[in-house]
Parts: sequence; C-alpha cells; structure tokens
Amino acid sequence: MRAIVTVIGKDKAGIIAKVSTALAENSVNIEDISQTIVQGNFTMLMLCDLSGAKLTLKELKNNLLELGEKIGVSIHVQHEDIFNAMHKI
Repeated sequence: MRAIVTVIGKDKAGIIAKVSTALAENSVNIEDISQTIVQGNFTMLMLCDLSGAKLTLKELKNNLLELGEKIGVSIHVQHEDIFNAMHKI
C-alpha cells in the first residue's frame, strides 16, 4: 500500500530530517518527494510505500500528527487512492 504524506508550515531547520527519520524508524519507504519554500512557508509532498511498515496507516497518521504538533507543522497522511480520487480533473 502507498500513502501520500503532506507537510505544511513555517519553514525552519530540520523539518525534512525529522519527518523522514520518523518514517524510516517505522520501515516506511519514501518513493518520491517534492518540497518548496514560498515566502517562508514550507510545503512538502511525499509518496510513501507502507508495504514493509511496522505500523498501520491509522497509527502512522497519529504518530505523524503528534510529530507535526511537536515541530510546529501540519502533517497529513492519506491512502494514495483517496488522494488520487480527490485530485482528479
């Protein structure tokens, strides 16, 4: 299963490192990543493979939500199929 992880917030050092470390610690593989900073606002979108993950999608969502609160950013996780359905033209 694959999921989309989005991270949004004010730019600060360590956001990518902390999020990618949390994913790696739970055996979640980042397959693709895009990030940008616009006028001090950080945005990142990651396509992740959860097939080898040590936790469920729900547990991952909760862990990353908690991490986002700690580091001052908003982190959302969606199943890839839901994300794609929401963004179809």
